[in-house]
Amino acid sequence: MMRYARLFGLFLKASFLVELEYRANFAARAVVSLFWAGVTLTGAGVFYSHAETIGGWTFNEALVIIGLFTFMSGFIQTFLQPNVQRIIDMIRLGTLDFVLTKPVNSQFMASLRHAQVFSMVDMLLGAVIVIWACMRLGYAPPVLSLAQFALMLLMAVLIVYSIWMVIATLAFWLVKVNNMAELFTSVYDTGRFPVTTFDGLIRLVLTFVIPIAFITTFPAQSVLGRLDTETVLMAVAMGGGMFGFSSLFWRYAVRSYSSASS
Repeated sequence: MMRYARLFGLFLKASFLVELEYRANFAARAVVSLFWAGVTLTGAGVFYSHAETIGGWTFNEALVIIGLFTFMSGFIQTFLQPNVQRIIDMIRLGTLDFVLTKPVNSQFMASLRHAQVFSMVDMLLGAVIVIWACMRLGYAPPVLSLAQFALMLLMAVLIVYSIWMVIATLAFWLVKVNNMAELFTSVYDTGRFPVTTFDGLIRLVLTFVIPIAFITTFPAQSVLGRLDTETVLMAVAMGGGMFGFSSLFWRYAVRSYSSASS
């Protein structure tokens, strides 16, 4: 485990050094992030100008969800999008050999080798929004809620990572999987709203089929001390199960890979 932690640190360092060649990108990224965060907050403000609560959430409580949505968007842009695109390209060009021949887990190497470090601005901004929301609520999460939140956030990361890895792995058989990534991004946009905003089948889909609720709404409930134990256990089962499936699916797909040398 420590070996992989050191490798991940080296990957981040290398990516950071590469992006330092284009330092103006950091300022540009920060401006873009602030703009989209402002658009999201303004949109939420418009909705809440007509109602005190939406789906049982007040404006300040919904800010926690918006913060988590922004944080996870930053995680996707920092780690998942650049690596998934490279996986697709390597499979198409037959150059995945350079990953498979390394003496490390191929999924780890392929999915975490590169990072758009400056996109971490969104992750930082998301954390700031969550803290700001708690300050507006006059609420300091107790230790138990913080521990529960840390666990739920980890499960959210595993769920998002697993979804993107399954999409990338489908490139072993399909040609245009980028469309699937765009589709998930479009569905993920619903994560900026509480899942209780939606009714019936849509809420069911966003909870158990494409588990957006486990990525934003439920972690927000945990930090606010409003999440029950059953949902926490369900999140652990879903996060662990999806991560396990993505790993098994990757191993199965690698056996079907036609490399440049074969």
